[in-house]
Amino acid sequence: MLHRIADDAPLIFVHGYDLGSRIWSRVRTGARAAPMRLLGHSAMFVRGPEGVRVFYDERRIARHGAMPRFVQETLFGHGSVHSLDADEHRHRKSTFLRVAYDDVQVRRLDPLLDEEWQRELHEWVDGEHRSAYDAAVRAFGRAGMRWAGLPGTTDARDRFAARLAQIVDGFGRPFSPGFATAVFNRVWSDRRAARLIRAVRAGSLHPSHGTALREWAWHRDPDGELLSARLAGVELQNSIRPLIAVARFAAFAAARLHDMPEWRARIHAETVERGQLVGGPLAVAFAQEIRRTALFVPMLPGRATTDIEFDGQHVPKGGRVVIDTLGTDLDEASWDDPEQFRPERFLEQSDYEAIEAFIPHGGADVATGHRCPGEKLAIAALSAAIAAISDPRVTISDRGLDVNRRRLPTMPSSGGCVHAAGARERQNTKERIGS
Repeated sequence: MLHRIADDAPLIFVHGYDLGSRIWSRVRTGARAAPMRLLGHSAMFVRGPEGVRVFYDERRIARHGAMPRFVQETLFGHGSVHSLDADEHRHRKSTFLRVAYDDVQVRRLDPLLDEEWQRELHEWVDGEHRSAYDAAVRAFGRAGMRWAGLPGTTDARDRFAARLAQIVDGFGRPFSPGFATAVFNRVWSDRRAARLIRAVRAGSLHPSHGTALREWAWHRDPDGELLSARLAGVELQNSIRPLIAVARFAAFAAARLHDMPEWRARIHAETVERGQLVGGPLAVAFAQEIRRTALFVPMLPGRATTDIEFDGQHVPKGGRVVIDTLGTDLDEASWDDPEQFRPERFLEQSDYEAIEAFIPHGGADVATGHRCPGEKLAIAALSAAIAAISDPRVTISDRGLDVNRRRLPTMPSSGGCVHAAGARERQNTKERIGS
């Protein structure tokens, strides 16, 4: 019975990404809902397409007050769109859709990603030893800030990106020194972003039309009032930081590419044929499978606004409904051989948003629900990273590809070390392409 279950919240720091499987052991095989407790509240753990429909039903589930404060305040920022519901959420979300989801905005980012990844690739070839993760933070950060209309030198953008990346790295460990650093960086980045917003409003900074900086500087709430400079700056960061967070997926991609040299060769051949790093179908399919299988946020909470009955479980109004994001992306009832890494499963899939059990960036409708509008940008960014790492002029070290499943968030311990390849490695790759 639910009242006999110990609180599951502390167990996330003990079991990490394996907590979900322990919760599912409480119910029958194949169940879509399981009982749990979360921070003293009755809760229901859900998965699969059926669970997605329950969790993203705004008639029954609200976000406000559901996310632990230490996550909301550090990762997303106080008052951000992630904590809003209903009409207020849709109004704020509409600006994110214009800024990040429109295909024109994705196409505007593509050449910037290509340019910045070419820079990182050339530095690797010239002898720089840098992990795929660190390279991705730099490339995604510079490209994202240029795309968003932020001023600054290359070095300044690298420093800002490093701070935003550290917030992502530290938010999930509230009792660690990294969390304290994340709080400091959150304060610093909030002030930096607010200054940019005030500069636009004062007329001393003139970002281009359609950029995130301009859109958030002049965004008005449903009552027609401008957001405070602080809150507009929070949403400006929420337009950029998710792109930088994708750097963790680049580390997982490096590990997979190390173990799948035939895919590296195929992706490189595709890149050569297309003449650009971004958006190759093979690289995109590989990116999608990385997003499906890589470990990032294992679960997300919502607050029940009414009594909910689902798959034999009950949660009262005011309780919590928690979506098993990892368990849904690896759901045996939704995917063929879900534990197997098979990029080809996405080669013929033109509409990934239609796959209900594919929720690495949230689920349901992007316009009306809480699905991340920056998903297209993330896919473009990761495909560019994968194409760059697949270049035969570089090689991926087998050192530090282990993953700590108790750490939140996690990635291969080395970040995926990449360096210039030797002549023999380049020749072997050419032979694989030729065969």
